[in-house]
Amino acid sequence: MKRVFRPAWQIVCHVSDVPNVGDYHTLEYAGESVIVIRGKDDEIRAFTNVCRHRGARILDGPSGCAKKLVCPYHAWAYELDGRLSAVPIKGTYPQLDMSKHRLAPVDLEIYRGFIFVRLQDDGGPSVADMIAPYDHEVAHYRFEDLRAIGRVTMRPRGVNWKNVGDNYSDGLHIPIAHPGLTRLMGNGYGVEAQPNVDKMWGPLLLRMNRNPSERAYLKYLPHVDHLPEDRQTLWTYFKLWPNVAFDIYPDQVDFMQWLPTSPTECMIREISYAIPDDRREMKAARYLNWRINRQVNAEDTWLITRVQDGMASESFTVGPLSENEVALRNFARKIRRLIPEARQHRAPAPGWSHTSLPTA
Repeated sequence: MKRVFRPAWQIVCHVSDVPNVGDYHTLEYAGESVIVIRGKDDEIRAFTNVCRHRGARILDGPSGCAKKLVCPYHAWAYELDGRLSAVPIKGTYPQLDMSKHRLAPVDLEIYRGFIFVRLQDDGGPSVADMIAPYDHEVAHYRFEDLRAIGRVTMRPRGVNWKNVGDNYSDGLHIPIAHPGLTRLMGNGYGVEAQPNVDKMWGPLLLRMNRNPSERAYLKYLPHVDHLPEDRQTLWTYFKLWPNVAFDIYPDQVDFMQWLPTSPTECMIREISYAIPDDRREMKAARYLNWRINRQVNAEDTWLITRVQDGMASESFTVGPLSENEVALRNFARKIRRLIPEARQHRAPAPGWSHTSLPTA
């Protein structure tokens, strides 16, 4: 958690999800709860969800609206910009300097309308810097104009978070385990890796398809005026280090992140966004997109569960990676640099220390 997740940017929501003063969203990860809230000055800020008195959680739930942030334990009250503004029986705290007891701030970055936070600045790149190699592609999709078309869903999975990420960036399994994607894309699925972002993509084939949902999606997907012709039938996926992904379709944009909850469990958090479009064809395409990818997600869940089960075997050792597994190789190098334990071919024994590793 300390080496990978505390310095990593995590997506919380879109600016359109907090349109009014006092609107907030929360994110739970790495043992922390983070509040993202719009202030009276229209600025969006982030704080840890922790009262500066005795540490109680201040806000409950994933989202809401508040005029002030009031701790339910002793009623310490904070303004929307984090300032401590009221303390009951304040006179009994003779040394209290309220200016020194603001809510703890959290780094925040807005990338094309999406709000990211990080708990620790280790000098790493910004979100904009991470995705810079592909920003010119993302620009076509007008992220700033997106609006949520659903709600955040939380899907617990009995696998290590890295299994989700490895599967997301793995192109070798597509023709083997995803018949629907193969019908849609043929052998056109591609994968490439940059230092902090992976790109996967597949152009849709406008040909006869025996699956009714896939056939209807190709039939009803309307022309999107702001997209170039080569993106009218292109599905693209970007994975940002270490665990945030954008699924970009002509009809909508989904974000997904996989957050560790234990060594063998994680929580997948996701939601769909789209530019408002009331055309019946677009509504149909978005529904059919959901039907198609619901099946893809079920196939992926089955796969990663089998991997997690296999990794529990005492016979398991780390296997070789193909030269074509460019994204996985890139991810593994970064993990091994940050977590020396990952250089071993077997899980370390209890009480293992990184000082046991050779320095090479």
